[in-house]
Order: sequence, then structure tokens, then C-alpha cells
Amino acid sequence: MICRISGKILQRKESSLIIDVQGLGYEVFIPQGVFISLPRQAVECDLFTFHYLQTDPSKSFPILIGFVNEIEKEFFEKFITVSGIGPKAAVRCLSEPIAHIARAIDSGDVSFLKSLPGIGNQRAREIVAKLQGKVGKFSLIQSPEQEQVPEIKTDLEQEALSVLLQLQYKKTEAELMIKKAIQRNNNITNSEELLNEVYRQKSKQ
Repeated sequence: MICRISGKILQRKESSLIIDVQGLGYEVFIPQGVFISLPRQAVECDLFTFHYLQTDPSKSFPILIGFVNEIEKEFFEKFITVSGIGPKAAVRCLSEPIAHIARAIDSGDVSFLKSLPGIGNQRAREIVAKLQGKVGKFSLIQSPEQEQVPEIKTDLEQEALSVLLQLQYKKTEAELMIKKAIQRNNNITNSEELLNEVYRQKSKQ
């Protein structure tokens, strides 16, 4: 299972990159909503990958799908749990920034979801029914401006802080958001609940 790939960008295609890894060329498919966050002038990349086997009637072959960070990959893995949306279809569907799609799901914005390639009215409603209330933290993804991510610890506040740093928030800003979220809801028991509370708090600003 290939879960991460780093190397030199040999070629940029419309929906994929050809990446040289020590003389081997790998094609990595990238959702358009992720592609737009990759620096256009970059000559090297480091991607987290979802690896699966595409099966056709007469053959099967491995496919790599790339993401800038593990949070984007996690959203993708949640997205393909919706009935009728496989990895190949999901790459095409995620044509907008993941944060925008996550907000649409959380708010039940069927119209926005219907505007995504391959998503009709029924499928949009199924996405909302399956994922609404479960994708709040993905709405916090910002445009990349790298900051070092601290080691993840078991304490739920430290876990939430680590995720927010991966989502490109500054440390001081993230700490304040977490503090306010806990003040608003002191019944939080895990980092997932804490991040969803941070999202609800931010969406009201």
C-alpha cells in the first residue's frame, strides 16, 4: 500500500501529476479542489496518497490519488463512504476546495453539491444524509502557508491543536479558537467534538 509519495514533478496533466521517485515515474491523480492549492512553480512535491485497485471487466490496475495533507485524504475517505461514489467518481466530484464542499454538506446546501461534476439531486441529498454533522473540521482548511506541526499528543486539546496547525492556522489563533470552543461547550469528550465546536463557532463569525 503506497500511502505517501515524494519526488520531482516531471509533467503536469489536467488532473494528474507524473512524479519521478528515484528513476520511477508515478502518475498521481489529484482532485481539482486539491490541485489548485499546489504551487504552480513547484518542481518537487510531497503528497499523501490513497491507493486502490481499479477493476475493469478485462483487467485491473493500481491507482494513486494525491492530497496535500492527511486531513484532505481523510475527507476523501469519508466522501467515498456515500453509496454510489467510488474513488474514481470522487476525484471528479471534488472540483471545488474541500473546505467549501464540507461547508455545503454541513449546511445542507444541496444546490451547491448538485453543481459538482457527476452529482445529481438524489446523490446530493444522500451526501448530506450520510455526512452532515461529521465534516465540520474539514471546513477549517485554509490556503497553504506552511507552519511546523507539533507532535500529536493524547490530550484532546493538543490533538485538536495539531489538526488546526495541519489546516494552516497559526498557533496563537488555533489556541484561542480551542479555548473559546471549550468555554462554549464544556461537555466535549474528544478532539472530533472539539473541532466540530470550533467550526460551529467560526461559521457564526
